[in-house]
Amino acid sequence: MPALANEHVLSDGDRFELRANVDRSVFVLRSKADFFIARLAGEEAIRFEADYHAVRQQHPAWRPDQALARLWDEDGYMWYAAQEAE
Repeated sequence: MPALANEHVLSDGDRFELRANVDRSVFVLRSKADFFIARLAGEEAIRFEADYHAVRQQHPAWRPDQALARLWDEDGYMWYAAQEAE
């Protein structure tokens, strides 16, 4: 996965991974099984961060894959995804 400057992992499961840069202006949501990544910046990053926090608050017991799958599938962030570079 291409590295972000000063990136850190926010959430990591068996099927999904979420990374962000330090100021959270860019998020990278990765589907490990499908080798797709959604790179979210600008307005998309602002919306994603709000959606991510809402899911975490509504379902605090969910594991990373459950929360990230919800965002990927039901909240439509898969539409931002592109095939991961090899």
